[in-house]
Amino acid sequence: MSCGSAPPQFDEAAGRLGRPYTASSGRTRPTTGFELTTLVRATGARPLRYFGPEHRRLIQLCAGGPLSVAELAAQLRLPVVVTKVVLCDLLDSGAVAVRAPARVGAGHGAVEREVLETLLEGLRRRLPTRP
Repeated sequence: MSCGSAPPQFDEAAGRLGRPYTASSGRTRPTTGFELTTLVRATGARPLRYFGPEHRRLIQLCAGGPLSVAELAAQLRLPVVVTKVVLCDLLDSGAVAVRAPARVGAGHGAVEREVLETLLEGLRRRLPTRP
């Protein structure tokens, strides 16, 4: 290996190899079924055991308000499945809480139409009209 080359466990495009595997302690299957749109928030409870840097980062991200699993995976730059495994650890320890996203106007056609019409009106006011 020459002085200027990266170590074998590092890839310039991908970053440090093996990180996702170590972040999830080698686990590849989450114990809870999260959707990409599942919202996660920090509870403020301290985990009872030591967690790695990815766990701590997830808690920090969720402290500002609920974020989706997809957003968290993107922020951590980890595969979604690894993020889900790490989230399972935090959920089991009580450090995070999860919920399905609320559906706007679910089951209320009139409400959905009203929301869409209001949105359309607002867009028409803000966007310039075509000649």
